[in-house]
Amino acid sequence: MSIPVHTLPNFIGGEWRASSAADTLGFLNPATAEMLGRVPISPASEVDEAARAAVAASIEWRRVPAMERIQPLFKLKGLLEQHFEDLSRTITLECGKTLAESRGEMQRAIENVETACGIPILMQGYLSEDIARGIDEYMVRQPLGVAAVIAPFNFPGMIPFWFLPYAIACGNAFLVKPSEKVPLTMHMVFRLIEQIGLPKGVVSLVNGAKETVDSILDHPAIRAVSFVGSTPVAKYVYARAAANGKRAQCHGGAKNPIVVLPDADMEMTAQISADSAFGCAGQRCLAASIAVTVGEAGAPFTDAIVSQAEKRKVGNGLDEGVQMGPVITAESRRRIETIVQKGLDAGARAVVDGRGPKIPGHEDGFFLRPTVLDNIAPGAEISRTEIFGPVLSLLHVETVDEAIGLVNSGTYGNMACLFTSSGAAARKFRNEVEAGNIGINIGVAAPVAAFPFSGARESFFGDLHGQGRDAVEFFTQEKVVVERWPREWSRKF
Repeated sequence: MSIPVHTLPNFIGGEWRASSAADTLGFLNPATAEMLGRVPISPASEVDEAARAAVAASIEWRRVPAMERIQPLFKLKGLLEQHFEDLSRTITLECGKTLAESRGEMQRAIENVETACGIPILMQGYLSEDIARGIDEYMVRQPLGVAAVIAPFNFPGMIPFWFLPYAIACGNAFLVKPSEKVPLTMHMVFRLIEQIGLPKGVVSLVNGAKETVDSILDHPAIRAVSFVGSTPVAKYVYARAAANGKRAQCHGGAKNPIVVLPDADMEMTAQISADSAFGCAGQRCLAASIAVTVGEAGAPFTDAIVSQAEKRKVGNGLDEGVQMGPVITAESRRRIETIVQKGLDAGARAVVDGRGPKIPGHEDGFFLRPTVLDNIAPGAEISRTEIFGPVLSLLHVETVDEAIGLVNSGTYGNMACLFTSSGAAARKFRNEVEAGNIGINIGVAAPVAAFPFSGARESFFGDLHGQGRDAVEFFTQEKVVVERWPREWSRKF
């Protein structure tokens, strides 16, 4: 599949259309700073065109039996598998992560398509006969109409699939607004979607930035909005969508802690923690950001994680043996380096300082090396701020209760992980910690597609999460029917 280097078109009403946008943004390969193409800042009129086409398509699409609606998804699964390597390489090209990480991302996308193929079961209602004499009551699920996703840059292949396959399998039409920083992957996916036999207008792709997002949030025909990104933007999207009467599920940021007990296997714990903190260059909402060591775990874990950080190979994600790629933009790199410096100014100590590396052959890329900071004060800004980069901060406490209290004192609640060989400690941790995703001897507690991708506190705004049965409930409206057939009518038959 060829990769375009021009201004990308939108996909509206089953057709590729050049945008009328007056403004465009360039997007780069973060490993080389090479220009890959331009993306239009689609105006409100093009969001309206996509929404109108979606409304028209949804009227007929909702009447298609669920068993028929999932048939295109089976075809899409096959095409995603057929073009798996091309899609994975494109993710690495525009996002920077390693090829192994991109392959893992695409596998998760395919898992969501597979799970959505179970919609005929997942959408089932229930029946209660004879709730009173001659009266039955039952509940059915019906599609909302038109929904949209506003996707982030860090998982351009996976995150739209937390929502898209469920929405269309449930009988809705769906709009995708990919991140303007990484639009190529969804462009390639929609080239495949063209081939699966969906009616025109059931799915649309509209490129853009904030102006386009606001148009989606304000359009009266779009009934539901899904979002993944930073907490400030999640709050904005949630508030504006809700003010316009829409359903909204908005996944925000994180400051994910891992807690290490003295009885943990330190070598395994350090390896897993390094993968969590530095994988995807720390640019994922489940990246470990703080390591809280308990009691005698402090010194051995610090030594082990320093070793892991120092030996991690950084470079172009397409190169053999690379374990960590660049961050997404030069601006992102500057922001991360500034946060690290503020931490050092506040008394932290850089046991591994990954700022300012030079990667041979990729001197223009947006690289950092893994960074480990010690002596972090619990209330310091760096212990509370989402860094979204390959930085792990170390804190030390004496008891499990202190560690749990420290975890729960934060504002975020996306993930928390514990490393231990104690079942009692694990049970206490998973019961008392306030986070949506819990890991026990797991560094990235990412739910498989059949489970919702949870989140709590400042990490999530809404009631129903992405993936699995939560997605089905989000994209459907429950309808309860109470019916009675008078005896004299029934005698006629």
